[in-house]
Amino acid sequence: MSEQQEPEPGADKSRSRPQSQQPHGARGVQHPPHGLRARWRIFTHTPFFPATVLALIVAAAAGLFAGSYTYAMADPTPRDIPAAVVGQIEDEGRARAFVDGLEQALGSSLELHRYGTFAQAKEAVEDQEVFAVLRMDARERVRLDLSSAAGASVAEVLQETAPKVGQKTGVRVTVGDLKPLGKGDPRGLTIFYMTLAADIIGFIGAIQLSVNVPDLSPVARLSFIASYALLGGFIIAAMVSWFLQAVHLPFVHSWMILTLTMFTSGMVFLMFNALIGRWAMIPTWFVMVLLGNPSSGGAVSWPLLPSVLGQVGRWLPPGASVNAQHTAVYFPGNQHATPYLVLAAWAVGGAAVFLGLDARRRGDGGEAWWKNLLPWSVRE
Repeated sequence: MSEQQEPEPGADKSRSRPQSQQPHGARGVQHPPHGLRARWRIFTHTPFFPATVLALIVAAAAGLFAGSYTYAMADPTPRDIPAAVVGQIEDEGRARAFVDGLEQALGSSLELHRYGTFAQAKEAVEDQEVFAVLRMDARERVRLDLSSAAGASVAEVLQETAPKVGQKTGVRVTVGDLKPLGKGDPRGLTIFYMTLAADIIGFIGAIQLSVNVPDLSPVARLSFIASYALLGGFIIAAMVSWFLQAVHLPFVHSWMILTLTMFTSGMVFLMFNALIGRWAMIPTWFVMVLLGNPSSGGAVSWPLLPSVLGQVGRWLPPGASVNAQHTAVYFPGNQHATPYLVLAAWAVGGAAVFLGLDARRRGDGGEAWWKNLLPWSVRE
């Protein structure tokens, strides 16, 4: 055994001590950070930070979800309700009193459009320009013809209010319905639920593809979204029309609208995902659910929505889808291009942003475009 050598006189005795016996504050010993800033900096680099942020976002989203739907739907209030007038009803004494009393009872104004004949007024109903037709016969009796298919909630409000106002003003009121809803959909909510399903499943599918199959090439990702949109739209239409028989759908037309809606919803997520990454769910949820669905006019007709929602909702994918589906089902002879153009604009714009930013991130510059056609992205 070798004898332990004594340290030379004047030598640093701390070097000969074991590390565990080094005095506090010796060189090489890491001290725990002090202060809130240091601890916060460490916390932001742990998995607990994004998990905490996500938990707060989910909790806030729950409150915003309930708040947005309550704000739009809990207490629908009439505003400017477009109505057709046949003849000079607003110039007659009792009829004018009835119109004034109806506006006062509704707490809003009737946006009256005068037509020379009842046939012209019916055409305005078919074109969804008005929600009701007011006529007066020789005995000063008012005939109020509603259009439940144009807006079930508006028709319900008018049907409840008009007879009561007639009694107060001494006018006999007869209420009819020019465009009733189907027996399987008495409140006109089926189209709203169809659209809601297409909206939510559309972007959830895109999220799942991004999480579970991240190596899909951009074009392959778009192809799979288009595939599940086509199949999902068919199943939604078949469930509502064939199995439940809630609404008699123009099947192929409704199927294509649902397909375009699901695909557009997926493109909205891909667009935000390309722009802001993993937090893309937040703006997607806002556009498609928090703002889009309450303002779509599917559950509450737009004259009963808060004015801002009634205007904005038509230019968002859920509102455009509801309008397109609603016209296809109940007003097939009076199609409008606007809702289809809105859906197409969101779909094409979202896909363009996604593909453009993806190509820029990869640094291809368009030179290796053929790689995007492969089912799986080619890695170096």
